[in-house]
Amino acid sequence: MKDYIVRGIAADGQIRVFAATAKDVVETARQRHEMSPIATVALGRLLTAGAMMGTMMKNDSDIVTIQIKGNGPIGTMTVTADARGRVKGFVSNPGVMLPLKDGKLDIAGALGIGVLSVIKDIGLREPYVGDTILVTSEIGDDLTYYFAASEQVPSSVGLGVLMNKDNTVAQAGGFIIQLMPDAKEETVAELEKRIGEVKSVTELLEQGMTPEEILSHILGDMGLEILDKTETQFYCNCSKERVAKAVMSIGREELEQMIEENKPIEVKCHFCNTAYNFSVDELKAMF
Repeated sequence: MKDYIVRGIAADGQIRVFAATAKDVVETARQRHEMSPIATVALGRLLTAGAMMGTMMKNDSDIVTIQIKGNGPIGTMTVTADARGRVKGFVSNPGVMLPLKDGKLDIAGALGIGVLSVIKDIGLREPYVGDTILVTSEIGDDLTYYFAASEQVPSSVGLGVLMNKDNTVAQAGGFIIQLMPDAKEETVAELEKRIGEVKSVTELLEQGMTPEEILSHILGDMGLEILDKTETQFYCNCSKERVAKAVMSIGREELEQMIEENKPIEVKCHFCNTAYNFSVDELKAMF
């Protein structure tokens, strides 16, 4: 089954919902960045959320970037997604390792205390930027807080990544459930009750639930209606030409120094870890 995102409504449009399965997205990221299990789970949660948040954008050219800067050993995490379900991301320290905490991977310990930023580039002169603190550093809770504090949209974000014993990705997925401005008090109360009964997304994934089944499990008889389905994939739009422009942007002095060393250089894309090689002749052409 390919990774995909579903979008829907419930309670006669008082609730809007998103759910995703993202196993291949996260496994691709793990392989590209040679990540440890804890880095895979942390970035996997953010990639899943980013893919869903990307599909919230209106135009194909719109881009959303989510960045977490904490003081933990994993360093900065950055994820970028578009409206077509394409997502990419990286962590500063992909090989981070920490002892288990209560028998589980210590995601909060890996991230530490810090800030979550959401940058939306929707074609205006300046992108929209919303910053909030990390409330638990578990990512789902932090995005829940972001939606409430920065966008004034009461939301619930659940994210999960399950690893196999050989450290490959077994399952990845999640949901975003949001209340619309016209939601009635009884709808709010019922939804809060339902979400409070959900133990964890990883348990639902372990049971092999699809995005549609996860939403049905949570919302039950609240009139869930799936509106559309979008494929999601790990996708990077880097190219040798784009990387060459980045190399040229370092300035004439640095380029001249590289040429004087008379050695080819290798430049890697942050997002997908693809290596691009430039010969001395290519550097001279840039100069």
